[in-house]
Amino acid sequence: MGGAIAIETLLATQTLWHAGRSAAIAADGEPTGHAALDALLPQRGWPRRALTELLLPADGVGELALLMPTLARFTQAGATVALIAPPYLPYAPAWQAGGVDLNHLQLVDAAARDALWAFEQCLRSGACAAVLGWPAQADAAALRRLQVAADSGACLGFALRDRRHADNPSPAALRLVHAGAGAGAGAWQVRKCRGGPAPLQAFAPDPC
Repeated sequence: MGGAIAIETLLATQTLWHAGRSAAIAADGEPTGHAALDALLPQRGWPRRALTELLLPADGVGELALLMPTLARFTQAGATVALIAPPYLPYAPAWQAGGVDLNHLQLVDAAARDALWAFEQCLRSGACAAVLGWPAQADAAALRRLQVAADSGACLGFALRDRRHADNPSPAALRLVHAGAGAGAGAWQVRKCRGGPAPLQAFAPDPC
């Protein structure tokens, strides 16, 4: 019976694929702050204790605006949000204008060779509500460690990566691809999501 209990535990935490059965997925995601995006996602928000990938054609296409309502809510509640080696120095007035309490925003400066390790440690620490990282060189094994670390630390992890990785398999619970230039520019397509098939409809944030 011990083995059966262990299997059922894995199924309940959605860490094991199983044929012929559908695990019940509760709509218990962390609200994104965008009602239309929440409505598209099976869990009705960011997957908790998990890694989310934002796949971008370039930096500065609206990825931070997408995350800002969640980060603002966390920091205003006194929870810590960590940024791991961002490619540009965050502009404090813009973060404040987005509602982020800078007293609870931590910037971790790390060399490229150490940034992935720092990302994993912050996710695993249990001290952060959300951790953002920009892992340029992260293979499937590294992403798996980030996913496990987010689960261990009960944390929301966000990996902001180049869109060229969109066709590669990933253990992330949620993957959003930015449409880039051309038709549908500014929209986000759900490439993968926990709890159900990826919706065909894209999410386009309201223009600022």
